[in-house]
Amino acid sequence: MPANIHPTAIVAEGAIVPDSTKIGPFCTVGPHVVLGEDCDLISHVVLDGHTTIGRGNRFFPFASVGIEPQDLKYKQEPTRCVLGDDNVIRESVTISRGTVGGGGITRIGSGCLIMAYVHIGHDCQIGNGCILANATTLAGHVTVEDYVTTPALGPVHQYCTIGKYAYIGGGTTITQDVLPYSLTSVERNNHAYGLNKVGLQRKGFTDEQLRKLTTAMRLLIGGKLNTTQALEAMNDMLDSGAGDEHIQYLIDFVKKSERGVIK
Repeated sequence: MPANIHPTAIVAEGAIVPDSTKIGPFCTVGPHVVLGEDCDLISHVVLDGHTTIGRGNRFFPFASVGIEPQDLKYKQEPTRCVLGDDNVIRESVTISRGTVGGGGITRIGSGCLIMAYVHIGHDCQIGNGCILANATTLAGHVTVEDYVTTPALGPVHQYCTIGKYAYIGGGTTITQDVLPYSLTSVERNNHAYGLNKVGLQRKGFTDEQLRKLTTAMRLLIGGKLNTTQALEAMNDMLDSGAGDEHIQYLIDFVKKSERGVIK
């Protein structure tokens, strides 16, 4: 047994494990798993399926990644699960691989913190720099864009999209798309109630960018305009030079939403 693999671990023939990656006690690694450099499986971790993992990922005890999807239509097809680099997967996290009907792949970006008891269902697409708080439950086909914070003890309905830089308060049930840049919380009756200003400042947004986004968000959720009227007003901002690429992205997000957005 190589020095980087604990004698109690089970690593199937065919798995790719670099010498720089550590596999701790009682871990199980399936035959189609490809691990990147400098990963750390602390103990009791299960990696299964056609799963490809980038470099520098840490897996805490009882995490299960690339496991079969909880979908009755799944018939052992060789679907995939892919993780980027430098993610932290905490205790008892479950990440299912994709399904044929959902595109065949569950994907996690890089630099994410996935806290204890999070479930990421089949065919979910998670961006970079996300924080999935304890016991977030993502049903299948959920898209979480970059730099999102999801709710502790919060379920997210299938096919919902959470826009980038959104922050969702604990315990919030998500059944529609969440506006990018927004604060959304069950304490406000599952409403978006403002701009995620602190989060955006931490990510380097300028005062001018924040001012423009605040104006756009007020048009969309804070006034008496309906969604169509708000989008027209936001387009006027762009035409007058009072908008920027973030305003354009917000407009495009609302227009593309299939489930409707939480306002």
